[in-house]
Amino acid sequence: AVIGLLYLAPIAWSASKWGQISGVSAALTAALCFDFLFIPPFYTFVIGSLEGWLVLVIFFAIAILVIGRIQDSLSKARESTFMYELSSALANARTQEAVAQTTARYISQLFQASKVNVTFQQSKQIPRISVSEARGDAMERRPDRVLPILNAWGLVGELQIWQGEYSNLPGEESLLLQNFASQAARAFEHTQSLEVEQKANGMLPKAGTS
Repeated sequence: AVIGLLYLAPIAWSASKWGQISGVSAALTAALCFDFLFIPPFYTFVIGSLEGWLVLVIFFAIAILVIGRIQDSLSKARESTFMYELSSALANARTQEAVAQTTARYISQLFQASKVNVTFQQSKQIPRISVSEARGDAMERRPDRVLPILNAWGLVGELQIWQGEYSNLPGEESLLLQNFASQAARAFEHTQSLEVEQKANGMLPKAGTS
């Protein structure tokens, strides 16, 4: 048991340093070394008893469980960092177009999406804002994820995400995607208020004029 725990240390380090594939490779290598050195008959890869098979299977299962937990923790930490950076970037946006561009860029970076489209239109009297962030050639197919942008006025826009070649998208009901949509909605509402205020200030007469 002590030796098994010692073997888990390089497995965990490989998974946290280089990712899931490296962690699984390290787990397989450690399992073979464990079999070769500590499971009878020694110094062979032959397993001579059911107990030996059981020990090896338990060791490999625990190693895979450790890798999964490490990857989940790293993924959540990365998502939290992105959400914080997105919130900071949206807080500094002063126009609705800047909000759309920032949202599309951050979603594209986080999910390595092939294309992200952000649209916003509060009413028919206001021009529609549509921004796209594409990696390579845009694919002519329906988006893999579509999320409504909702604020105090109701449905005001939409997030469309196309899955990239080397990444998987979470479900539309996932907390992460819902956070992206809600952050965009609040930022659109905030920038709209700023624009209305700026227009009102521009219409006010200057001091000393009639």
